Amino acid sequence: MPEGTIGFVYMITNKEDGKFYIGKKSLYSHRTLPPLKGYKRKRKVIKESNWRHYNSSNKEVASWTETHKKILRFCFSKKALTYYELKEQFDKDCLEREESLNDNLLGKFFKKDLENWKIFRILALYIV
Repeated sequence: MPEGTIGFVYMITNKEDGKFYIGKKSLYSHRTLPPLKGYKRKRKVIKESNWRHYNSSNKEVASWTETHKKILRFCFSKKALTYYELKEQFDKDCLEREESLNDNLLGKFFKKDLENWKIFRILALYIV
C-alpha cells in the first residue's frame, strides 16, 4: 500500500461467466463512542477494516468460486474514493452492460431506470 492511502477502488471478475463488480473499500473505520465515565467528550476510535479478506458488498459475488480481484486505483481521501469509484463505473458502462452486477451508482442512477427508458424509446420508434 502506498503511504497515506485511505482506501482503494477494486474490480472483481467471475472467471466462469465474465460478470464483474466494481466497488470501493476503506482501509480504516472511524467510530464515535460515548464518553468514559466522568468525562463529557465523546471518543473517536480509528480501527483497521477487514480489507485484507474483503470480497464485496454484493451478495452474488460472495457465492463465486473462481474470481479475479484487481485494485484499479489507490485513493488518499474519502472524496477521491467516491469519485474514482463512480468514474470507473461510468467508464466501464456498468448500468448498460449485462455482465455488470452494479445495479446503481451513488444511489442516484439505477439500472432499472435505464432499462425502462430503453423500452420507452423502442416503443416510441414503433409508434412514429
